[in-house]
Formats: sequence, C-alpha cells, structure tokens
Amino acid sequence: MDLRENIIHESMKLFSLKGYINTGINEIIEAVNSSKGGFYNHFSSKDELFHEVLAEAQKIWRARILFGLDEIESPVGKIIKFLENYKDRYLIDSDNFPGGCIFVTFSVELDDQRPHLCKKVNEGFVGVKQMLKRYLEEAKAIGEFKGYVDTDMVSEMIFSGMLGASVLYGIEKSSTTLEKSINTLICYLKLL
Repeated sequence: MDLRENIIHESMKLFSLKGYINTGINEIIEAVNSSKGGFYNHFSSKDELFHEVLAEAQKIWRARILFGLDEIESPVGKIIKFLENYKDRYLIDSDNFPGGCIFVTFSVELDDQRPHLCKKVNEGFVGVKQMLKRYLEEAKAIGEFKGYVDTDMVSEMIFSGMLGASVLYGIEKSSTTLEKSINTLICYLKLL
C-alpha cells in the first residue's frame, strides 16, 4: 500500500472512531508514520482527504452491502439480503470502521459544523433510499405484497431502522441487539 492509500485507510479508521473534526492531521501523520510534507504531497487539505475517505468508504460499503444481490430474483429477497449484508458484512467491519458506521458518524458530526461535507454524505443516504424504493416498487409490480404498500413510507422506515441499528450497534457493540434490530426489519418486510 502506498502512502496515499495508507493515509486514506488510516484516516477512515480514525474518522470512524473520533469523527472528522476531532481527528487532527498530526494524528493521521503519526498513524501512517509520515510527515506533514508526506501528507501534503498527496492532499492539499483535510477537506480533500475527507472526499477521498468518503469515496473509499462508499466503495467498501457497496462491496459489502451489494454482495450477492444480483443472484436473487425476488425484489423483496434482494432487500432482505441487503439488510443481512448490512448486519453481517458491513456494520461488523471493525478493520475498516472500528468506531461503527462512518456515514452515521459523519452525518451527526458534520451537519452543523461542516454542512458542505455533510451534503456529500446525505447524497449517499438519498441513493440508498432510492434503491430501496426501486426494489419495493418492483416487488409491488409483480405482486410480492399481500395488499397496498406505500413504497415511500416503507423505504423510509427501512432506512431509518438501518440507521437506528447502526447507532445502537455503535454504542453497545452488541451482536444480539444488532440481530434483533435488523431481523425486526426483515420480519416486517415478510409480513407485507
């Protein structure tokens, strides 16, 4: 791994643990065993680093969350697999995100302090909700639901439940709580 990649990965870990604002460049430099010159040879600012970390975190998220979805025919089945991947492949990834979901950390921390950065995180949230809604619309169109389903409301509820599960897991680090939170969403989907 070259220095640039190392800076991105170590920063991702630190941001996950301490947040963007509370992580100083000196901490990052120390974590990668480099110098300020080494840092600034690759990044013009901490904000530029943020965008690179966000892109890398999104890449990891996609690889973990979307794993196996293409192999599933049923749109509801895709959402269930998505939720299982969120629980089993993403949230427990302490190698990359030792502090829990970096997107939740960013959204809470940056909302008032750095709204221009938080806007980038929110774009990802919007994309996730759109994806969930698309699967729900597909499920509705092929009759996977027993009755009328408001896809806007259900996608919002699933997304909110995911965020809640992430926050609880970040606080408690309890696999039991995480299982219960995500399994509740899955059971709800199956009842529809």
